[in-house]
Amino acid sequence: MSLYQEWKKTITGHTTQEEQMEFWDVFCKQEQGIYQSILDKSQKNIQGKVSELAKEYNMSEVYFLGFLDGINDSILTPMDVESLDGDSTIDIEIDFEKLYYNMHAVPAEWLYTLPEWDNILSEEKRKEIAKQQKRDKTIVKEQKIGRNDPCPCGSGKKYKKCCGK
Repeated sequence: MSLYQEWKKTITGHTTQEEQMEFWDVFCKQEQGIYQSILDKSQKNIQGKVSELAKEYNMSEVYFLGFLDGINDSILTPMDVESLDGDSTIDIEIDFEKLYYNMHAVPAEWLYTLPEWDNILSEEKRKEIAKQQKRDKTIVKEQKIGRNDPCPCGSGKKYKKCCGK
């Protein structure tokens, strides 16, 4: 079984809601530790074997793959996480602005409120990114044309007798 398949099985393999909550608590704390380390060092690049990096960050290989799966949308060149195993070598470059944006999109408050962000992005830039993310997720519903309304094509006919046929 590949690491990715193990990761997916780990995510979905809980029989009770309590087990699932406990899993996410443990994983999110470990994930937070990785981000604190990366942000504290302003480390844009992560290189090495998956197994060695997992040890460096005190995680299992499966959990580290979960971290890679999560950060994959925030790196300059996305990787094929499904093909990774313990011996795979990775070389990723993190786009911090995109990462901050994606943390707001999830929303992962335990990550985007880390004090280590102060070293990476100014407070104004973080506010701007958060505002942009909120704007991007806002859904604007267009006004629906009623069948008895005038046709928007300008013919003067009712919609049902014109373009609504």
